[in-house]
Amino acid sequence: MNDRKIDLPVREMPRQWYNILADIRLNPPLKPDGAPMAPEDLAPVFPMNLIEQEMSTERWIDIPEPVMDVLSLWRPSPLMRAKSLEKALGTPARIYYKNEGVSPPGSHKPNTAVPQAYYNKIFGIERMTTETGAGQWGSALSFACSQFGLACKVYMVRISFDQKPYRKAMMQAWGGQCVASPSSETQAGRNALEKDPQTPGSLGIAISEAVEAAVSDTSGKTRYSLGSVLNHVMLHQTIIGLEARKQFALIGEEPDVIIGCAGGGSNFAGLAFPYVRDKINGREIAIYPVEPAACPTLTRAPFVYDHGDTAGYTPLLPMHSLGHAFVPPPIHAGGLRYHGMAPTVSQLVDEGLIEPQSVEQTEAYEAGVLWARTEGIIPAPETTNALAQVVKEARRAKEEGQTKTIAVSFSGHGLLDLAAYDKYFAGELKDVCMLEEDMRASQKVFADFPKPDSLTSGK
Repeated sequence: MNDRKIDLPVREMPRQWYNILADIRLNPPLKPDGAPMAPEDLAPVFPMNLIEQEMSTERWIDIPEPVMDVLSLWRPSPLMRAKSLEKALGTPARIYYKNEGVSPPGSHKPNTAVPQAYYNKIFGIERMTTETGAGQWGSALSFACSQFGLACKVYMVRISFDQKPYRKAMMQAWGGQCVASPSSETQAGRNALEKDPQTPGSLGIAISEAVEAAVSDTSGKTRYSLGSVLNHVMLHQTIIGLEARKQFALIGEEPDVIIGCAGGGSNFAGLAFPYVRDKINGREIAIYPVEPAACPTLTRAPFVYDHGDTAGYTPLLPMHSLGHAFVPPPIHAGGLRYHGMAPTVSQLVDEGLIEPQSVEQTEAYEAGVLWARTEGIIPAPETTNALAQVVKEARRAKEEGQTKTIAVSFSGHGLLDLAAYDKYFAGELKDVCMLEEDMRASQKVFADFPKPDSLTSGK
């Protein structure tokens, strides 16, 4: 076996997803009046088969064969050893990365886009709406909808729409329609533009627009799709970590450190959740979700009930949140600019099972360039945040003289993000730190909402 690339045969691809809700407890999503959400309350937004997954506490959920068939276009993804990076850093650590950039859209996002499109199709849905930040999710859902014959409309955060024009072209190539958000097409968009005609937009605003577009379709044939945050999304992404476990078993290793970038939580959860289960059951392992310091959801924001969108269309979710009205600075890690974090990831932080980290923008790009010059792949800006933490851990291992195994989820390539690299090389990218007074102001929106109960997994 090549000790730099650990492949898994297609026949060994996991046939079930791991549901972490079997091993932890969550506060329930709430209606605006504080009452728990019932499945039927979500029916105008999601098909019932996905709502059932969202609320399931079964530990293992079968992956349907039509989904397996599409996933096998690129899965299992390779587990790679970053030997050249290890050499450049002079570290005794062994660094492995799960390369999710090999999918057709170039990121981890199709892992959930494909099953979501499938479940909508068999439920009788004909059109899907969604939002996207950097464009990876919009590209992934457009790809997935093309596989199952569904129409797809994507509301893309305006700053990323302007920064990354070729993402729109990717969506169009797969039949998706992409509009800049906020737009004049929805009431939520018009409200945002009236408040600030020059707004760069936010994922919260784009979510409001996509939800509004779905529920306002009187035919009942349109549903909304989310690429992160919700439980069923985290569930679908666990194929990453389940594959990694099999690949590490092939070489007789176990990771000591798990790292993933974190915006809404899906990429991080995909690799980490199967290993969180090990940690719940007593294994010693460090698990780090890494976010931009400019959008410090996990590292500085409180664990609260808040809306997942700006207009307040979504339920109140128990999560670390900067406030649903938060408009992030236009940093180039577009997919990591969400105001909230997945309830499952937030709960794991609250229980001390994972340890969130943050990095500055220039530090992230420095790591991305080092990676490109050693491992050869140009990382997406989102991915560079995780790679910056990998560099820190590798250097710490060198200082301490420790041999450890580090595993990172490489969430996607950056071949459509070269404009950001241009700005980095020109010295135009600046670090942004959220001020305390801005933190306090952004949190006023959830001051009167119910508070989550303190829960532990009991495991």
